[in-house]
Amino acid sequence: MDDNSIKIKKLKKGQRIAFIATFVTLFLVVAKGAVGYIFNSEILIADAFHSGADLLAIFASGFGLWLASKKKSKKFPYGLYKAETLVSFLIGLLIVWAGIEILQEGYHKFFHITQVQKFPILPVLVSVISVILSYFIARKEKAIGREIYSQSLIANAQESFLDIFTSIVVLIGILLAFLQVPYVEGAIIVLISLLILKLGLENVWTSLLVLMDANLDPRLQSEIETKVNEIYGVKGESEVRIRQSGPFKMVECKIQTSPTLPLYRAHELTDKTEDFITKNYENIESVFIHVEPSKQNIVSAIIPVKNIDGLDSKIHGHFGRAPYYIILRLTDGDIEIEDFYYNEFLGEKKHIGIKVIKAVIRYKLDMLFTAKIGELSFYMLKDNFVDIYRIKEDLTVKETIERYKNGQLEKIIKPTHSLEQSQVEK
Repeated sequence: MDDNSIKIKKLKKGQRIAFIATFVTLFLVVAKGAVGYIFNSEILIADAFHSGADLLAIFASGFGLWLASKKKSKKFPYGLYKAETLVSFLIGLLIVWAGIEILQEGYHKFFHITQVQKFPILPVLVSVISVILSYFIARKEKAIGREIYSQSLIANAQESFLDIFTSIVVLIGILLAFLQVPYVEGAIIVLISLLILKLGLENVWTSLLVLMDANLDPRLQSEIETKVNEIYGVKGESEVRIRQSGPFKMVECKIQTSPTLPLYRAHELTDKTEDFITKNYENIESVFIHVEPSKQNIVSAIIPVKNIDGLDSKIHGHFGRAPYYIILRLTDGDIEIEDFYYNEFLGEKKHIGIKVIKAVIRYKLDMLFTAKIGELSFYMLKDNFVDIYRIKEDLTVKETIERYKNGQLEKIIKPTHSLEQSQVEK
């Protein structure tokens, strides 16, 4: 199953729970409205209007997810994922409206106490059923919303959890009205209405930020930048931008690499970066990689040498068998020795070159100068975007660099010997 099919499957899963919640909420609206009207319970009728607002919000969420699951087209090449965000914005407005309605009801209850002659058993029963159903709806919406990263479902889940408390308040209000206790009912309803208003405004604000392509996850942005900078071949600091599109994220990444890197190798680097992001982070809809030549005109090189004598060190005739390696930083006019590495694997019989590469890979090398290199070492270095140049044994490091700057060295485009020919790297 491809990535697009998985995304569509997730969206349809969200649709199902949204429409199930719609039917359950419709049942509660009808039940609360009918019982409230028959028993002259104003607070239950108000709660029915509140559930009606939830009904519209949940239905809108399902409709938004349905739109988001539609295939991309010429008119909408990026899909309709933001339809879900737009619906989430509308949900926020509906929650705010519901909060204002409940606030007004709470204020009204400060001055009016409903006279109830008989114990309201059916209104109490409807309120208890509302608490139970709201709890199960909220849990399911929250679980599916987090699974598919649906803003509207998560918003609905939060509202459903508040519905539990609202229904409890309604239940308490019905009982207090029967007992004719003043003020407590109105005070609790006002408190709940303020919580609902806060939730609604937060959803409106978050949806606006998403629609305006704000960065809502700076931690993720920083983490991706750090990880991308560790990819071999990436030079300098990478710049990552993330924008939300419905339940998915779209990533734009600007990376720098060596100015001497050929075009086809730059494409390989972009593919490597894109694969890393999509495989390590969930709900990524698309990744766009832009490659630029590094502004830091610094090249890192490694050379196998026979001895440690600075730039006068002599070149060893084989990469893997060299006793030492010199690590250089080259700029337009300067040669800087960064480090010397002692070959601690000389006493071993197999894959010495590979082990050396793993040990020095932390230097983020751009080039290797060597007379001979085995097959495994060659391909491992090429996979890490290292250019390999042929040099003669016993030249000094300084002479080698001068020949490189004068364009007198040829690139090694294939291993100088195969696995069968080498008893060291086999």
